[in-house]
Amino acid sequence: MKALSQHRNIGISAHIDSGKTTLTERILYYTGRIHRMHEVKGGDGGATMDFMDLEREKGITITSAATHVEWDGADHNLPLHSINVIDTPGHVDFTVEVERSLRVLDGAVLVLCSVGGVQSQSLTVDRQMKRYRVPRIAFINKMDRTGANEKNVIKQIREKLGVIPVPLQIPMGRESQMEGIIDLLTLKAVYFRGDQGEDITREEIPAKYADDAQAARAEMLEALSLYSDELMEALLEERDVPVDMVRTIIREATLSQEITPVMLGTAFKNKGVQELLDGVIHYLPSPLDREISATDLRVKPDPNAAEGAPPNNIVKLAPDNTKPVVAMAFKTVIETFGQLTYVRIYQGQVKKGESYVNTRTGKKVRFGRLVRMHADQREDVDDAGAGDIIAVVGVECATGDTFCGDGVEYGLEKIYAAEPVLRLSIEPIKRDGADKLAKALERFRREDPTFHVSSDAETGQTIIAGMGQLHLEIYVERIRREYKVECMVGEPRVAYRECPTRTVEFNYKHKKQTGGSGQYAHVVGKIVPLPEESEQTSEFVNEVSQGRIPKEYIKPVDEGFKRALDKGPLCECEVVGVQAVLQDGSYHDVDSSEMAFNICAFNCMREQLTKAKMALQEPIMKLEVEVPEEFQGPVTGHLSGKRGVITGTESRMGIAVINAEVPLANMFDYANEIRSMTQGKGTFSMEFSKYKQVPTNLQDEIVTRRRAEKAERLAMA
Repeated sequence: MKALSQHRNIGISAHIDSGKTTLTERILYYTGRIHRMHEVKGGDGGATMDFMDLEREKGITITSAATHVEWDGADHNLPLHSINVIDTPGHVDFTVEVERSLRVLDGAVLVLCSVGGVQSQSLTVDRQMKRYRVPRIAFINKMDRTGANEKNVIKQIREKLGVIPVPLQIPMGRESQMEGIIDLLTLKAVYFRGDQGEDITREEIPAKYADDAQAARAEMLEALSLYSDELMEALLEERDVPVDMVRTIIREATLSQEITPVMLGTAFKNKGVQELLDGVIHYLPSPLDREISATDLRVKPDPNAAEGAPPNNIVKLAPDNTKPVVAMAFKTVIETFGQLTYVRIYQGQVKKGESYVNTRTGKKVRFGRLVRMHADQREDVDDAGAGDIIAVVGVECATGDTFCGDGVEYGLEKIYAAEPVLRLSIEPIKRDGADKLAKALERFRREDPTFHVSSDAETGQTIIAGMGQLHLEIYVERIRREYKVECMVGEPRVAYRECPTRTVEFNYKHKKQTGGSGQYAHVVGKIVPLPEESEQTSEFVNEVSQGRIPKEYIKPVDEGFKRALDKGPLCECEVVGVQAVLQDGSYHDVDSSEMAFNICAFNCMREQLTKAKMALQEPIMKLEVEVPEEFQGPVTGHLSGKRGVITGTESRMGIAVINAEVPLANMFDYANEIRSMTQGKGTFSMEFSKYKQVPTNLQDEIVTRRRAEKAERLAMA
């Protein structure tokens, strides 16, 4: 077994079409994992990591795929390192795949297109990396493309991502003239020769690039000197700086996330990939370098702890095989013969046949079969140690569950999942497909935290909700292919929300006498709108004093209030932005019960919301459109007509990049609209940004339409 210092867990993340999967394919080839390269959109069966038929047909990654490779350096001069690699989707509709991968990885490679630079999904991925404090290397890919400009991309990294980029390489030529790269640490020209770029040679820098290389190296050392007094002294005294010393400084500054090393190449033309792998070994963390904490579920938080003091129930985990097991299930896949669960082990050693406690359910679960994944292929293993990523077959659990060995009961930080913004109804065309459809929806709901399934109580319709049209289209297509169920799908519907805009005071009694003991509950308080920037969608505040309402009835009041928020008074959308403050009330010794207070709070909230001057909120999408400059005027005018707000424009090599915020309700047929406006030359990407209040005149129109639709559905039901 290799030392943990020789272990890396990395993710490949980027905006769609930046070349992540092509890069991963090259990594697999150069590390000897595969013996023939495949192309994402080639006619040779598609890339290894895109193993679903849909992925190969559409040329996009839909689910994250894991593999395990070994690397001993481009020149075979490093100890053999184990690298777990996860290739993630670029499309924003599948962003939860990136989210849960980054949650368990130690480092990442952020792939950027040399022409497109920092695009909308690059910003999202950057936010996710920062959320989980994941150090990264930026890899500027597609240096062979017309219009490649690494300097422009480096400038965007600094300005748009707010990080300090430190280029470690410069190219020898660009576009079709790219010959290789210059390594600024060793000041050597690196060429990638042979049919597949597998023969690496290091030579003296050609005279025409020598001055640029010296200037770039000086700039790199100057940037790094801010993080090392020793390097600063060496530069002031004009001493030679050893390569090992520079590497150590880069590594330390990368791990502390003070800098982002920048490397470059072209994965498609087989240049720069081996150097990037060396960068992963040199600069990204091993499991020993990450500090992971968990919550000790047996210790109650100290309410009297000093402000700013670390919580008394937080414990640090150690990547040590001799300690009790702590592992997280970060992805589940439901298969014909049971569930496949991807697990990251943070502490201890997991062994085949042993049992571990799921701390969410409190139940012991036996790990009967452990496998190491290579895309959709499996290799059985008997055990796996701290810092490793494996999969367990046949274990029932949910994404984000923590498994613990004997003697500990810890909970790890959950995986963030965004709320869905688009809904549509779905039903099987043939009645005998109902059971299969229910089975498929339950499977996808369990696998994907951003895919929600619900039922309309009045019409009996099944409603699916997701992150966008492509997200839901893919699931409908998978139901057709994998479960052989043809479905009828309703029109996409925007997930509107309702919120109160004024404070309402309440004094509500619930009394019911039916012979024998009745029901009595009385609540007094107010409903207050939460600030727009509040992260919570609802809040309950208990201000009852002197036992006016017994303690055991407070929780049912909270539950009753929350239950009433499922459907608002305007058009039965979810209610958000509500703070319910319970100030007073009364109870009856015989007739009061938990159920009575729950019903009382539910009815009270339903009644008060009708008086709180409710407003409708709609999802606003962040849009990035790329069109030839001659179409910029018509496209921006068209977006303004959709109530869009242009937030910025820039020009890149005759291409106008337009950034805007537009209501989702107006974007359903935008793909066809932009094609017809730009003669098929325009492209766009879109992701959820925020919820915003609907203008009053439109609100009345939406509410009237939704009520009419509901009446029509009820008439048909």
